[in-house]
Amino acid sequence: MLDYHLHLLRHGEDGPYRAESVRAYAAAAAARGVEEICITEHLFRFRQADRLLAGWWDADPDGRLRSQTAAYWAEHATGDLEQYVAAVLGAAAAIEDGDSPPIPIRLGLEVDHYPGRMGEVADLLAGWPFDLLLGSVHWLGAWGFDQMGDPVVDEQWERREVEAVWDAYVAAIEELAATRTADVLAHPDLAKVAGIVPAGDLAPWWDRLAKAAAENGVAAEVSSAGWRKPAAEAYPAAGLLARFRAAGVPVTTASDAHELALVADGADRLRPLLAAAGYTELSGFERRHPSPRAV
Repeated sequence: MLDYHLHLLRHGEDGPYRAESVRAYAAAAAARGVEEICITEHLFRFRQADRLLAGWWDADPDGRLRSQTAAYWAEHATGDLEQYVAAVLGAAAAIEDGDSPPIPIRLGLEVDHYPGRMGEVADLLAGWPFDLLLGSVHWLGAWGFDQMGDPVVDEQWERREVEAVWDAYVAAIEELAATRTADVLAHPDLAKVAGIVPAGDLAPWWDRLAKAAAENGVAAEVSSAGWRKPAAEAYPAAGLLARFRAAGVPVTTASDAHELALVADGADRLRPLLAAAGYTELSGFERRHPSPRAV
């Protein structure tokens, strides 16, 4: 198994990023039966992204959403990308006495969709030795829809029609996949995070998500994180995972942990989902090139 979606900091925490923290993640994952990890901090946590992207939310007509996102962004965009990369690469390398990490450690990032700005994002990241880029949609306009507990965010869940939320979310995934900026679609049905889903058949949205991944050569993530949210199920749902399989979309596995205690969380629960969908292997990545891994 893989854990290809790991964050070294909780939301709201500040760095620094340290090689010993990365090694601790690798040890925890190995103890829980995971054979390879990838550290995938959010791009928006780095000052380099702030200089490039700050203010992307200004196009949203809702002033409260603009203000909430500007404050959230300012709180998080405090890290240094060079320090982060050095910490992960340092942890992955053998140290002087020959001690190597217990399992392979890959260098990655989680990259959000910024409409009309993904070419600039790709240029920013081109010079770095990343093994994997996760593509995510966490904002619809300036609405950070998975930041539940914030009253401005929660108010939108009460006001918006859930079908419109899913339409906007899937359209953003389609746009993100088409840019080919990312290698894997993270938590691909995150629109269900609040436990609010359209009544009836989700097949039309699932079909679009599977088509977007297949047509653009992007893998999909199978994540245990949904079990820790009001969604109360893995990402993706079984029906969507079956569609990914039918469309020939490869998959990775992940916990989306933001702390050591959750590394590899739920890995054993993902195996029967993969088997039921017909997956017999996972897709690993090195320098953004895929190769097969064992489930």
